[in-house]
Amino acid sequence: MGKLVVLKFADGSFEQGFAVTLQIGEEGERPSTEITGKLPAAGEMPLYYSHWQSSYLRLGNSYRLSADKMQVTNVSITQDCDNIAHILRSRFNTWLRTEEFRPIREKWLEKLLPTDEVRVILQTEHTQLQLLPWHLWDLLERYPKAEFALASPTYEKISSQKTFNNKVRILAIVGNSQGIDTEVDRALLQQLTDADVTFLVEPERKELTDFLWGNSWDILFFAGHSSSHGKDGSGRIYLNKTDSLTISELRYALRKTVERGLQLAIFNSCDGLGLARELADLQIPQIIVMREPVPDLVAQEFLKYFLQGFAGGECFYQAVREARERLQGLEDKFPCATWLPVICQNLAQIPPTWLKITGKVEVEVPRPLERSPVCPTLPPRFAVALLSSVVITALVCGLKFLGLLQMSELQAFDQMMRLRSLIFHEESDPRLLVVAIDDADIDAQRQRGEDVNGKSLSDISLNKLLDKLQKYEPRAIGLDIYRDFKAQDPNLIPRLKQTENLIGVCKHSDAAIPVKSITPPPEIPKERLGFSDFIHDPDGVVRRHLLFMGQEAVSGCPADYAFSAQLAFRYLLADKGIQPKFTTQGDLQLGNTVFPGLNSHSGGYQGIDANGGQILLNYRSSQNIAEQVTLTQVLSNQVNPDAIKNRIVLIGVVSKGERSDYWGTPYENQFDQRMSGLLVQAQMVSQLLSAVLDKRPLLQVWSLWGEVIWICSASVVGAVLPWRVRLLPRLTLFVFVCCGVLYVLCFGLLIQGYWVPFVPSALALVGTMSIVLFQNSRLFIVNS
Repeated sequence: MGKLVVLKFADGSFEQGFAVTLQIGEEGERPSTEITGKLPAAGEMPLYYSHWQSSYLRLGNSYRLSADKMQVTNVSITQDCDNIAHILRSRFNTWLRTEEFRPIREKWLEKLLPTDEVRVILQTEHTQLQLLPWHLWDLLERYPKAEFALASPTYEKISSQKTFNNKVRILAIVGNSQGIDTEVDRALLQQLTDADVTFLVEPERKELTDFLWGNSWDILFFAGHSSSHGKDGSGRIYLNKTDSLTISELRYALRKTVERGLQLAIFNSCDGLGLARELADLQIPQIIVMREPVPDLVAQEFLKYFLQGFAGGECFYQAVREARERLQGLEDKFPCATWLPVICQNLAQIPPTWLKITGKVEVEVPRPLERSPVCPTLPPRFAVALLSSVVITALVCGLKFLGLLQMSELQAFDQMMRLRSLIFHEESDPRLLVVAIDDADIDAQRQRGEDVNGKSLSDISLNKLLDKLQKYEPRAIGLDIYRDFKAQDPNLIPRLKQTENLIGVCKHSDAAIPVKSITPPPEIPKERLGFSDFIHDPDGVVRRHLLFMGQEAVSGCPADYAFSAQLAFRYLLADKGIQPKFTTQGDLQLGNTVFPGLNSHSGGYQGIDANGGQILLNYRSSQNIAEQVTLTQVLSNQVNPDAIKNRIVLIGVVSKGERSDYWGTPYENQFDQRMSGLLVQAQMVSQLLSAVLDKRPLLQVWSLWGEVIWICSASVVGAVLPWRVRLLPRLTLFVFVCCGVLYVLCFGLLIQGYWVPFVPSALALVGTMSIVLFQNSRLFIVNS
């Protein structure tokens, strides 16, 4: 199901700014999300548009304006128009990236996926806002299935008395064509096979109104001269060489046509926003107009591409977007051609498909004959099901192997992890204590006169902290703070050297990204160092745990093991005498627990860099991973010694000024709700200890053939459904039920520690079902 996004602009102006409300919901349902924001004042924005508009009109193309407004081709100023258009686009997007508008942008990105089919409605009466090139909003570049439309703040749904006749009824009005070529428009309409087209060529006013009153029409089409004029920008169409009409002069006839089922009005003529505003008052469901004067060839090409897409089965908005974007091929001669077509939408209506307009909607899958013409020895449905299952399984596995399903599978994984955290609550790990240095701790050090310039923890406070911690005998202390400089406090130097259970951090370099290395504290020897490097996926989420890796020759970090692994090794050695070793396959083993490494094609990952020892990070379901205290609490003796004794103490910074060390997790990837690097390290340490000491499941993936069998099984279910169930409503219900059961199975396996592919298997189920349904229908037709 597609998504509906509405941007409502309340009272405002470019001089004062606009209040904006964003609504997001499923198509045909009430909005599930609503947020308010603001666009600040931008008094220069109408001037930028006016400047571009003047440059565009100076091009002097043969426009479909009124005959007395036609221009003669002058010397080309194409480059000037392109330059001004670029400036307008840049200024417009800068305005939409302002801080006041940021909550709207972030909520959009949170709720909408790039793969979603989205209708974006700009709801405003402000004429200058409607003129701006909203289709050039940089946010839309991430959404190839989204298209903008304009809508009036006032709308209603008109009760329709439409009758179906298996064809789309089109009333095509060819108005005054002096100086322009409308024959191409006529030819394109005549080529439609599922349409009954009636042409009115340069009609008289009474002839037009009689046709509107006397018949039912699905689409109203106009080609010829038109314009918007007057202070209110009202629209006028030119019927013939002597007569012209405003929309208000056709009000009664058009309203009657709407009541009889008119779905779409297309005005393939110039300067149509004035027409659209008046047509919107008549509650016409969908309208397509040209926002500025349109050259002949541009109007003809848009109509050709739109009819090919819409009549070919594409949804209305996608057909408009594709037709509009295909005009880019003409922009060397007709600059900004892709700016011209615009949809005006009645918000009470959902755009129909071409098939729905004709009334050809199947409600039951027909029964085929007893034998398949492809394989006479098998029942036809069985042959179709078998072949379709094999083809879809191969196709889905191919898409999966190429990585085209990776992001959707990772998002499904995140959703399951969040669901798991709601259902199953894990207590914080009693083996860990986190000393979190926050902004208050940093300020307190400054007030004591300690040197914290460029640091979060002064030498004096670090020395005091280590002294107090050591008195209570922790198993290990992890200093998750970069110290690529020598200690200045003479008391700190021997403490860093001699504290045998202290682990420091450094960072490896990576020439591929590139990332520079960070050297370790000079006082801490190599055997007590761990690297702090995280692996994050393209969406910024940390889902993998790096245990060990080989360093680059130029790296300043000599650590072979991760910081989290070094802390876990120290704890396990002291508690159970367990030392790390490696299996013959090169996997890390601690006691009886083996940590199987990922390869480049593991689970939802395809083609990843799997160098080093990587495992999936099985976050604890509680975000409160461990008991947490502040630096001030430790230094002022406010911490119970039992909270330190025999524990791993992690020291790090959670200051809001250290946003670079905040990371997205499956639980949250919003900028202001990410997890600090210190707590991610705690999650990693806890994962290692819990797997060895508590037998908590590690996240593992199936073998390649195991996943293929799983996907094939889902495909077989998709093949059996239309074989056994013939009624379309019941079949739709079965599909939802089966997808739900599939999701529950994948979720249950994830709880047990196995990440199995949900998105590919669901795609295989639905895809096979669709093909079998289609093929069964064809078998019926062939044999009837």
